[in-house]
Amino acid sequence: MERPDPTSRRRLLMEALTVLAAPASAQTAWLEKHGVLTDEIALDFDHAFRMAERLVEEGLLSRGALPDLRMIDSIFDEMTRDGAPDRWTTAALIGDAGWGQARGLAQRVLAREGVDTAVLPDICVVR
Repeated sequence: MERPDPTSRRRLLMEALTVLAAPASAQTAWLEKHGVLTDEIALDFDHAFRMAERLVEEGLLSRGALPDLRMIDSIFDEMTRDGAPDRWTTAALIGDAGWGQARGLAQRVLAREGVDTAVLPDICVVR
């Protein structure tokens, strides 16, 4: 299987962060538009996060982004271990501290990387 090119991998990470950084109302609208559940935001981040080290090595992501990305990953890991299903609802996007922390960190990474977050990316859902 062929690997995506480096710029595609960077785009995947930036798109995942853009959705994560969006206000809860925009996230909810994005979830409804694409017909996916709240955990898809975290799953998209997890998939893209796995490429972060490589992106730094390739000069496509600043090394300073890694601590924030690792913290987001840690927040989602803790939320998963918590086991409380209400943390993965659209209502949690508004009031859950973990979502709020992850959102702020994602915003910081995107600002550092100079990414325009005005429009949330579209996704292709395979059903």
